[in-house]
Amino acid sequence: MANENQLTIEQRLRIIEAKLAIYELIASHPPSADSGLAEYTASVYMEDGVFNRGEGLDGAKGVAAIAAFILRPAHEEAIKSGLAHFAGLPLIDLRGDTAVVTSYLQLLQLDKQGAPREMANHGTSTGYRIHRVVVNRWELECHDGRWKIRSRTLLPVDGSEAPRQLLARGLADVLQATYQNPLTATEQDHE
Repeated sequence: MANENQLTIEQRLRIIEAKLAIYELIASHPPSADSGLAEYTASVYMEDGVFNRGEGLDGAKGVAAIAAFILRPAHEEAIKSGLAHFAGLPLIDLRGDTAVVTSYLQLLQLDKQGAPREMANHGTSTGYRIHRVVVNRWELECHDGRWKIRSRTLLPVDGSEAPRQLLARGLADVLQATYQNPLTATEQDHE
């Protein structure tokens, strides 16, 4: 039996289920982007969702415009050149029916100009090169038991202050909610 300062088993289970669903949502991005599945992208964004790629790269507002990114000829060309999105394990700041997720993403590309190298039992490859590393801030909402993306901001790791601040903010939120009060953290902790 939980005391007034502890979460019940049911509350803990809801938190675990929510975090698992969020992990699956974030993990779905690389395969959906690398396979060009615009329908999937459309299904995981809110109708009025926002995709912000920072300065110098265009973004999109609205689910149709966001899904259209995957259908661009330039994206198809990138896929055919060996594009691979490689995501790091995200930090999740769960706030009831909303969540903020902070994560890294690497964009890898087949290195067609690299020297062929053989690996035992794995064949020969010219390898991959890291094209870009970005930090992400995903703002999510849960409606009817399904987590969707309200907004996503990604900033290149380029030595500037903005991506560092995004990472620090995400880490501070998770530390406050999870580690300072592990048995009592609820959505009210962030209000």
